[in-house]
Amino acid sequence: MKLKGKTAVVTGASSGMGRDIAYYFAKEGANVVAVARRIERLNQLVEDTKDFEGKVIAYAADVTDKEKVEGMIDEAIKQFGKLDILVNNAGIMDDMSAVGDIKDEMFDKVFDINVKSVVYSMRKAVKHFEESGGGVIINVASVGGLYGGVAGATYTASKHAVVGLTKNTAFMYALKNIRCNAICPGGIETEIGTGEFMKDINQEGAQRTGIGMVLNPRFGKGSEIATVAVFLASDDASYVNGQCIAVDGGWRAY
Repeated sequence: MKLKGKTAVVTGASSGMGRDIAYYFAKEGANVVAVARRIERLNQLVEDTKDFEGKVIAYAADVTDKEKVEGMIDEAIKQFGKLDILVNNAGIMDDMSAVGDIKDEMFDKVFDINVKSVVYSMRKAVKHFEESGGGVIINVASVGGLYGGVAGATYTASKHAVVGLTKNTAFMYALKNIRCNAICPGGIETEIGTGEFMKDINQEGAQRTGIGMVLNPRFGKGSEIATVAVFLASDDASYVNGQCIAVDGGWRAY
């Protein structure tokens, strides 16, 4: 088992990529604090993994709440004595608007979830990692943050911020045995496309960004992201640091 004896925190764990990451981590022997707002879904994840080597516990939290985000790190240490791996997966889409149509409410909420929560959790985690001798951070960004404008301006900017945080953190803490990498998914079958801002989508923006979807060979599955996360969290990736890895089936290879 690649993660036996490790302790991880995974945000956005009630569905999609986050759920699969938490599931695969537990299957590989890690104890997992699964974080999301929907406690009933987290409880189902706990039930579905009860026979695995690793134990999953549910932690209900809105990642825009700084105290709750910091508390999930404390909970991992309280329950399992340590933290080895932090996965920042929770995220939300915008409404596909170009910069001229950005609404303040949308901008603030997307950045609160996609960027501020990542900063809060990383800031807390690295303090523990410095004391414990090291750790791993995996941020879930996007091919939109790695290559450019394949979504709305707000979402794209937020994921560029995550890429920047990832690279900066990897460089700044490399001498302290703290690794930080990002997974940049392409089109994955998740619930992110049903978010609140997607209900009133900007048609002009959607039409423009949709041009790039023609090149997408297929939609991926959350499990195909989870297996990459397992690798990055494991000792197999001990020399992988500061990398933002596109996992997109070749979509952006042109």
